[in-house]
Amino acid sequence: MIQEFNQINKVNGELKLPGDKSVSHRAVMFASLAKGDSVIYNLLESEDIYSTINAFRDMGCDIVKYQNRFSVKGAGFKNFKEPFRPLYMGNSGTTSRLICGILASQNFTTTLTGDESLSKRPMKRISEPLKLMGAEIETSENGTLPVIINPSNRLKAIEYNLPVASAQIKSAVLLAGLHLEETTTVVENLPSRNHTETMLGLKTEKRGGGNKIYVSHKDYPEPKEYFVPSDISSSAFFIVLTLLLKNSELIIKNILLNETRTGILNVLKAMGGNIEIIDQKISSGEMYGDILIKSSKLKNIEIPEEIIPNIIDEIPILTIAGIFAEGDFIIRDAKELRAKESDRITSVCENLKLLGLSVEEFEDGYKVSGNISSRKITFQSYHDHRIAMAFSILSLVLEQGGSIENFECVSISNPSFLEQVQIITTDEAG
Repeated sequence: MIQEFNQINKVNGELKLPGDKSVSHRAVMFASLAKGDSVIYNLLESEDIYSTINAFRDMGCDIVKYQNRFSVKGAGFKNFKEPFRPLYMGNSGTTSRLICGILASQNFTTTLTGDESLSKRPMKRISEPLKLMGAEIETSENGTLPVIINPSNRLKAIEYNLPVASAQIKSAVLLAGLHLEETTTVVENLPSRNHTETMLGLKTEKRGGGNKIYVSHKDYPEPKEYFVPSDISSSAFFIVLTLLLKNSELIIKNILLNETRTGILNVLKAMGGNIEIIDQKISSGEMYGDILIKSSKLKNIEIPEEIIPNIIDEIPILTIAGIFAEGDFIIRDAKELRAKESDRITSVCENLKLLGLSVEEFEDGYKVSGNISSRKITFQSYHDHRIAMAFSILSLVLEQGGSIENFECVSISNPSFLEQVQIITTDEAG
């Protein structure tokens, strides 16, 4: 479907967003691993999360929604049931990659499949370290889904140095290590999202600019109650919208403030963004709080390499802020963007070229300069939820508005995006 957007004058008020996607995935997984009853509050109900829920339902876990919470009856250590069909991952890279670490230790054969987009994304980055641990795991000839995981009696603990800063690779190895008596160690040179180690309470040591993380069976999850803070990646779209529109002020409630996820706030503040954290709390080891955002005049800055893993999912919407900021917007050291739901480097560049901007594409990023043309554009989502939402925000700011092709892909992470825009919109340009 094509979704049209008209320019709006300002936003204000208060916004409550669904739970964080990364934390939601892990809450379902850890509750399913634990033997007994767990409860999850504020779980994100998106297509990606239902890919995780349905996979564990297919392996015998009872997962039921009651009003504002999900009840999970977990299977316990190596006690999942063999699914009667391939586990369908939908579009969820997080589900497909993390679950490999769990399935490598089970006593049955499992096949993972996904939709057309997910079936093009690399899986060897997961299968290779798991094979080093003795897992019986195979990808397609192209290194993609389908993935077949057979039982193995050769699983062993290893020390693994991450070749790239990736929370998904790290988590797959850590989740496999949960099933071993010996200690598995993962070394990362640059910090990536640490939800797995934070929520499991894993021992972590600082190592240069990165970390060394330890895991064994003693860290196996127990039944518990989870509260999932609201998604900072989803909030980034509304933060940027508020910064760019004049006379705007917005409070976003209960946003995840994990230090490996707040890079977007730090970058926008360094660009001149008026952003303030006005309340802080902790749940399941995760910090969260309310964020106050006010209209701001932005200036582009040099974005350091070490922060890129922290902001990787927010780069599309950060780019939208950058094209309205003083100076050229430049992003480098972000080659990982090419392995997302779409090749996000090319997706962003091609859409920005439609606006008449000067766009120079690099293997690991791009440079944007020039002035926006005044004609109304239909942007391509490339079936990528973050591209769709980033260019929706741009369309709301442009005098001529804009349209998004295949907008329905936003349901992967935020099915209520349009309703959230409506809540904070005070009036439209007229």
